[in-house]
Amino acid sequence: MAVTLQAGEAAPRRVSILGSTGSVGCNTIDLLRRAPGTFTVEALTAHRNVELLASQALELQPAMAVIGEPSLHGALKEALAGTNIAVGAGPDALVEAAGLPADWVMAAIVGAAGLAPTLAAVRRGATVALANKECLVCAGPLMMAEIERSSATLLPVDSEHSAIFQVFDFDNVDAVERVILTASGGPFLNLEIGAMAKVTPKQAVAHPNWDMGDKISIDSATMMNKGLEVIEASYLFPIPEDRIEVLIHPQSVVHSLVGYSDGSVLAQLGVPDMRTPIAYALAWPRRQGSPAARLDLAEVGALTFEAPDLERFPALRLAREALKTGQAAPTVLNAANEIAVQGFLAGEIGFLDIMRVVTEALEKGPAGQIASIEDVTEVDSEARRIATEVLASKRA
Repeated sequence: MAVTLQAGEAAPRRVSILGSTGSVGCNTIDLLRRAPGTFTVEALTAHRNVELLASQALELQPAMAVIGEPSLHGALKEALAGTNIAVGAGPDALVEAAGLPADWVMAAIVGAAGLAPTLAAVRRGATVALANKECLVCAGPLMMAEIERSSATLLPVDSEHSAIFQVFDFDNVDAVERVILTASGGPFLNLEIGAMAKVTPKQAVAHPNWDMGDKISIDSATMMNKGLEVIEASYLFPIPEDRIEVLIHPQSVVHSLVGYSDGSVLAQLGVPDMRTPIAYALAWPRRQGSPAARLDLAEVGALTFEAPDLERFPALRLAREALKTGQAAPTVLNAANEIAVQGFLAGEIGFLDIMRVVTEALEKGPAGQIASIEDVTEVDSEARRIATEVLASKRA
């Protein structure tokens, strides 16, 4: 494990936020503001939101600020003129930012673009708070091998994986029978399949419980997010795929559960607020205060659960099949899903076409082992090309 400074110790803990303008990044910064003097910021990065990134940088004074879109380098440089903040742009600069000597790195860049920067942070032995599903989905074996080699610490930030992490007995793994990932079911949980074909992007991004970006919200609506989380869980926790279950829980109060051999089931509960799992990772192995509302079970009144309908949500089946197939299949799954979601958000295909594009791309996609980041890049690129062709054939 990397040597880290925990919240509340004498010296400020150095942090970097990769993806600082997204919802996870903004929530992380909110927590930093509430603990003045506890943290200093090494790096902030964003994809395209120059205005917000510049505002965050002027407030937090990181050593470096990076915009992922190279064409926006000039705009960021102009916004930060007169400061001592180093400015960068493009994929290489994102990796450079991740390599700065932060004790703790929030890996919150959405999509496959987050892989190289997250690996850079892992390779120098940092404590990495992982909010990017694609790092483990696309390159799970590679990522875990690098963590082992560098003695980095990986802390899950997804509310579900954070919940499991908090109640998983790593010292008695043999006593763990199963882990149970809960899912809200998204905005279309009770919508008939015929009606799902007609939903709009605006309806699909309107998650009933969580405030998330468009892509993640669509993944929740298709339940691909839960499929990706099953793949993640298979790497994060020493338990086989057939003992990772998914349970629909519309209230999003029970964030996940772990079942033990004595019949006990331990769960982590809380209001749906990402600042809770972020705060847990930020202060780990201690805890720090969070402004999240306190759970009032009497006010909630009832918690309900049901098994997922795999006919209405085929993403769960596709993700498990990709995990069992292994090799390049999860990378193809992720790339095809990103292309299909982009097509849906652009109005090019219908909601149900998202999984049709993914299914065809998996059938036609590249195979082979994922042994390096170059392998991931090659498979990802080819899968996107195939998925784009499939999407074009389904345009309305």
